[in-house]
Amino acid sequence: MTDRRLGIGFVGSGFNARFHMLGFQAVRDADIRGVWSPNAARAGEAAAYARTLDVGDAKSYPSIAEMVADPAIDALWLCGPNQARIANVEEIVDAVTRGKGELKGLACEKPLARNVAEAEKVLELVKKAGLRHGYLENQRFAPQVETGKNLIWARGAKLTGRPYLARAAEEHSGPHMPWFWQGKLQGGGVLNDMMCHSALVVRHLLTAPGAPASSVRPVRITGHIASLKWSRPEYAKKLADTMGKDVDYAKAPAEDFASVMIEFQGTDGYKVLGEATTSWSFVGAGLRLSAELLGPEYSMSWNTLDSGLKLFFSREVKGKSGEDLVEKQNAEMGQMPVVASEAAAYGYEAEDRHFVRVFLGKEEPLLTFEDGLEVVQMLMTAYRSAEEGRTVDFSPKEIASFIPAVAKGTWQP
Repeated sequence: MTDRRLGIGFVGSGFNARFHMLGFQAVRDADIRGVWSPNAARAGEAAAYARTLDVGDAKSYPSIAEMVADPAIDALWLCGPNQARIANVEEIVDAVTRGKGELKGLACEKPLARNVAEAEKVLELVKKAGLRHGYLENQRFAPQVETGKNLIWARGAKLTGRPYLARAAEEHSGPHMPWFWQGKLQGGGVLNDMMCHSALVVRHLLTAPGAPASSVRPVRITGHIASLKWSRPEYAKKLADTMGKDVDYAKAPAEDFASVMIEFQGTDGYKVLGEATTSWSFVGAGLRLSAELLGPEYSMSWNTLDSGLKLFFSREVKGKSGEDLVEKQNAEMGQMPVVASEAAAYGYEAEDRHFVRVFLGKEEPLLTFEDGLEVVQMLMTAYRSAEEGRTVDFSPKEIASFIPAVAKGTWQP
């Protein structure tokens, strides 16, 4: 054990960074010390939010390099927008390699990058700087996913054979910020934004506890994308009114629904399947995460909206809209589920605790940038499959320079 606490700096000050800050309330051996954002006012607000949560005496910094140079900062959490990923990592690596500061580690939110070439560049830069790295994938650490998986493998799989089908889905009504909706900035639509969660979760569920991810290798992928809601004229106008003129789904739509079937080959000789869907066109109480794992004589299921707590408000209760019941909340009256501790339920607490311990040298990383790269390779293979209308063999070399039509702004549903 060590008395040294890990000083954390955040690159980014938005919705995702604040979810992590909530998660740090359950982390014992780290403090949030800094925040940088290209919007100085937002950085100051996020630092104040961290102080309000009592997760560290955070302050805002005028640049990433100055945050790296501060001896109080030991590790960074990259939570900025996808289009800034390369520039952010370059600034970090430049500061470290020039001796302007030292870091024990760098954790990066999903996706690692917008395409394979960018993901390979991020990995190359971090290796050049000799930094420990961790890929932040919160659903991999969700307590229900971990508990369910371990019980299934310990009881059902041990007695009747390994699981053969995993399903995962993430669904909500759409992202908060305009850049998410723009294929050229974000790197795609909902497949690039959220399928990274589901593709990794199905593989994780199909992998025996303690075994490496390589023991369940993707071999064939079938992808499908569609714009089901937001390219309809009335909703394209609504989206533009809400997000601004740069989000024009009448002319440059991105997919708001995606499905992927991944065929995996196990080192145990079995072929198993992962089925994943993601949606920005889901209308329900709010964000819904779900997963299933099925085998010869057993199954498990998880749905975050089966929360155990429900509230009911009649038509007479007319308040302002908000997200105090569940992320991406869609209604303020009727009977609605409440996710009482979203940072814990979605896996943020467990992943932040894990990577703090990794950077303190107490644990080995369960996910690294190599895992993030392979997820991006699976996503690009799925986009290629969707564009070509066929099942595609998983071949990282063949999609090394692939850019989805959605990211180019040339896709039409």
